Amino acid sequence: MSEIVVRIGTIAEAVTVFAGISELDAGIDAEMIRLRLGHQPALILVAEYQQRVVGVKIGYALSEQVFYSWLGGVLVCGRGLGVAQKLLEAQQAWVIAQSSYTTINVKSRNCFPAMVRLLFRNGYVIENMEKKGQLSDYRLCFTKTIK
Repeated sequence: MSEIVVRIGTIAEAVTVFAGISELDAGIDAEMIRLRLGHQPALILVAEYQQRVVGVKIGYALSEQVFYSWLGGVLVCGRGLGVAQKLLEAQQAWVIAQSSYTTINVKSRNCFPAMVRLLFRNGYVIENMEKKGQLSDYRLCFTKTIK
């Protein structure tokens, strides 16, 4: 069985993965990612399985204390292998190593129950909800204190 390898990735790799995830909104391109990340500290992680990039997780600083885990996903061929868990763990380890962050925030939606379960399993709690569109699109705002 091949091992999942998580490493620093590029915007181009992230765009390629996002393009292969049908559940995500269309229009996630390099320019959109660059604009979102701006000039604040940011992290792009990718996960490789069998020498193919199958997952991505992007986050950036909201402040000196808060890191926002903005966008991530795993291709269908990488699901059920623990890829999302490995990406979450690697991102959290990086955030902790930066020393100034005390909190990680992330949003998910009702329509992504696997992500919601992953966050609960890893100690995240719901701090807020944003009503947008249909009930399935409501944003669940999670937080985790890391220090």
